[in-house]
Amino acid sequence: MKKIVIFASGSGSNAENIIKYFEGDGAVRVVALFCNRPGAFVLERADRLGIPSVVFGREEWESADGVAARLRALGADLLVLAGFLWKVPPVILEAFPDRVLNIHPALLPLHGGKGMYGDRVHEAVIRAGDKRSGITIHLVNEHYDQGAVLFQASCDVLPGDTPESLAARIHALEHAHFPVVIRAFLEGRETRRV
Repeated sequence: MKKIVIFASGSGSNAENIIKYFEGDGAVRVVALFCNRPGAFVLERADRLGIPSVVFGREEWESADGVAARLRALGADLLVLAGFLWKVPPVILEAFPDRVLNIHPALLPLHGGKGMYGDRVHEAVIRAGDKRSGITIHLVNEHYDQGAVLFQASCDVLPGDTPESLAARIHALEHAHFPVVIRAFLEGRETRRV
């Protein structure tokens, strides 16, 4: 049984989608949700779905005997960042080499880096006049949004798009593809770029 731990900071629609995708799966299970924001709606989602959650602070995040130790105790095979906004510290990356995945709401290397998340990304895409946007699922390394790309899917940026209208199409891509790519990654299968 492969064990996934999800990290999220906000509403948690991707976290819920992943949890539901693997419900009842005999080979993969979401064993916990970790959150850096007390009161984030994702904690309610996890509770409703029967997934234990852990709220942590900056000191625990960066300490070898904090979050990293808890993840090892859980026997985590894969860490999945689903709307998680803190940079992953070396102590976590060293404990889980090439086992931390992130989803970014644009086609990296465009519109990535520190501070580029949520509507900020969609605003940047529209401001740049890009004709296409999409999602990038990638491994996490020591630099924001620079890990090896595993999968990309794209959609048109339409005339008159707002950050909200573009976000709706990006969310649809995230929900359709993120769990499928997680499964493929755990099974050692190649994923494709679109």
